[in-house]
Amino acid sequence: MTDTRRRVKVYTLNEDRQWDDRGTGHVSSGYVERLKGTSLLVRAESDGSLLLESKINPNTAYQKQQDTLIVWSEAENYDLALSFQEKAGCDEIWEKICQVQGKDPSVDITQDVVDESEEERFDDMSSPGLELPPCELNRLEDLAELVASSLPSPLRREKLALAVENEGYIRKLLELFRVCEDLENREGLHHLYEIMKGIFLLNRTALFEVMFSDECIMDVIGCLEFDPALPQPRRHREFLTKTARFKEVIPISDPELRQKIHQTYRVQYIQDMVLPTPSVFEENMLSTLHSFIFFNKVEIVGMLQDDEKFLTDLFAQLTDEATDDDKRHELVNFLKEFCAFSQTLQPQNRDAFFKTLSNMGILPALEVILGMDDVQVRGAATDIFSYLVEYNPSMVREFVMQESQQNDDDILLINLIIEHMICDTDPELGGAVQLMGLLRTLVDPENMLATANKTEKTEFLSFFYKHCMHVLSAPLLANTTEEKPSKDDFQTSQLLALILELLTFCVEHHTYHIKNYIINKDILRRVLVLTASRHAFLALCALRFMRRIIGLKDEFYNRYIMRNFLFEPVIKAFLNNGSRYNLMNSAIIEMFEYVRVEDVKSLTAHIIENYWKALEDVDYVQTFKGLKLRYEQQRERQDNPKLDSMRSILRNHRFRRDARTLEDEEEMWFNADEDDLEDGEAVVPPSDKMKSEEDLMEPISKFMERKKLKDSEEKEVLGKSSLSGRQNPSFKLSFSGSTKTSLSSPPSSASLNPGSPGSPGSPGSPGSGARSSPSTTTVTTKGGLVGLVDYPDDDDDEEEEEEEDGESKEDPLPPSKKSKLSS
Repeated sequence: MTDTRRRVKVYTLNEDRQWDDRGTGHVSSGYVERLKGTSLLVRAESDGSLLLESKINPNTAYQKQQDTLIVWSEAENYDLALSFQEKAGCDEIWEKICQVQGKDPSVDITQDVVDESEEERFDDMSSPGLELPPCELNRLEDLAELVASSLPSPLRREKLALAVENEGYIRKLLELFRVCEDLENREGLHHLYEIMKGIFLLNRTALFEVMFSDECIMDVIGCLEFDPALPQPRRHREFLTKTARFKEVIPISDPELRQKIHQTYRVQYIQDMVLPTPSVFEENMLSTLHSFIFFNKVEIVGMLQDDEKFLTDLFAQLTDEATDDDKRHELVNFLKEFCAFSQTLQPQNRDAFFKTLSNMGILPALEVILGMDDVQVRGAATDIFSYLVEYNPSMVREFVMQESQQNDDDILLINLIIEHMICDTDPELGGAVQLMGLLRTLVDPENMLATANKTEKTEFLSFFYKHCMHVLSAPLLANTTEEKPSKDDFQTSQLLALILELLTFCVEHHTYHIKNYIINKDILRRVLVLTASRHAFLALCALRFMRRIIGLKDEFYNRYIMRNFLFEPVIKAFLNNGSRYNLMNSAIIEMFEYVRVEDVKSLTAHIIENYWKALEDVDYVQTFKGLKLRYEQQRERQDNPKLDSMRSILRNHRFRRDARTLEDEEEMWFNADEDDLEDGEAVVPPSDKMKSEEDLMEPISKFMERKKLKDSEEKEVLGKSSLSGRQNPSFKLSFSGSTKTSLSSPPSSASLNPGSPGSPGSPGSPGSGARSSPSTTTVTTKGGLVGLVDYPDDDDDEEEEEEEDGESKEDPLPPSKKSKLSS
């Protein structure tokens, strides 16, 4: 068999019943040894790679559609299509397929789609053709029953389709329809509706080509107006002929293109409006109709795209000042429809389409259109702009950066978009929401390109903050000059909420650009004016903006907030909200809770030093008391640097322990033999053994005196919240007034947890190795000292008189063990 190469596109049907373009190449047929049979081969015209290798299976059903399409199923739910550039190429490949399957090339389908039962197959084979009743008025009921009974069986459906096609039955039915309509024969019209609906479900391209021809399509639509389920017929023809008008804004010289546009519009109307919504079982029966519309749209876009004179005239008239408003409105609507059609194209074809529009100057044209007063024209231009931004935001960014070198800021395309967002007259701001989404896409660093020579993110953001940000923030700045918003109506509040949403996005995704802008323009102070708005959603937007800034934990922002006392409006809003438990209350508390949990030291000190009086009575949450405690701990560290250094050292030694660790160490302590502890064992780090007792005890004694004054308040706080997992209520340690310290544990007063910091013999405690140095206290427990800082609610009971020095030197451990066992 000789090879015949023809130019084709390969399509596959995806899960959404849409055709995906797999590439363009040349098709041939030939014997493939690996597949053991004659196969269809498609090699890409770009690089010669194999796009398709499909064996012509004798049992596979191939369909020929629209003279240039061959469609078949390789496996369940995997449909393929070859779209030929020339009819002759399609005919040759079709002949090869029919030759392999032993079929007559005049047929449009080579096999039955679904296997029938043997009995049904026998019945159908016994009658090789399906005989249709005469196309007469009194036989319409019989014909309707025949069509309805044939639809469930693929073989009978095929025979019915062949009979309808070969006898020219559709034209006869349409003549009968005109007679019934003239006679107002409702019964006959209802039968014709059922018959015509059934013919659609035959899913056959040859029948569609007859039905959708110029002389037949309006009568077909007429048949579908008389649904028996409706009391009155629909008026689809009246709409298509009187209401829907085809406006040729630019003369289309190609009659084939014009006819294709008319046909596609009407068929799309039939699919969307005329035919009833198909059931689950009927949906696949209309796949050929979907394919018919899809390939028509692809053809239309391709033919228009190739007509350079047409596109040149279109853009010339769009930008010509002499073009009247009505004409320009039509031109913009045509361009919008053109872009909408392009969404059916596959990615590589869509690339070529938008590249063509870009070369023709679509962005400068849109800039002119957006500057016009006509709201409808601007709305259509916005839709076109959204197609461009969604397709390729980098192309739009490059254009606006280039035009900024020649034009003033006021007429830049991106500033026109911002102005239309600000000036949207819709009470619900539908257009403004759409435009804000486009701006967000344009300033999103995630879709910006970075190459070796330039970084789009740096260049565009520098441009945006220099030329556009002042336009975006103008309504915000104009409305926040006083302590309350100047205008607080619903539409203004909605607009400001949109602007704040975009600014919040910038805080999250931009770095120094937005930081410099906020600090230099004092934006946050202006935004917080909106917390006084009567619209809760706007006040919450302002809080969200500040919360995003605090969440960055950036000291530049923190110093800016403290320098300008920017928590003041937040606390005012909190107090004005009163005892109401609402979103405002929760949002403000969460902001302060974040500062506490993340231990943002500068903000903690600022809040307590400036606003504690206003917040100290809030006791239904522990957030503010917890902040106060954080603040006091910071002060203690500043006042007692030695204490702070001991904390850091012990933190690096086993200070943090979970419950299981404490239990294990306690068990080890009880099981350990006294003799296991050698006299010279060094547990305290060498640097700490040299510290004098007085140096250690003086700051601790002062600390304890201060803590006793606040004892009751802190017990309440610490009883409700655990600080960093260090709380241990059973850990009791008290000091005598002397310069020496010792551990004693009478059962009634201080029950000392074995294994806790400061316990004799615990791995982290230096108590057991202190006997060799007279100048060192009996227990120099850094664990105990840190415990004093971390557990200010320890018992204030005085310890009993310490044991005599000699006795404690000889054997300090057994009494402690005994006391622990007895406790």
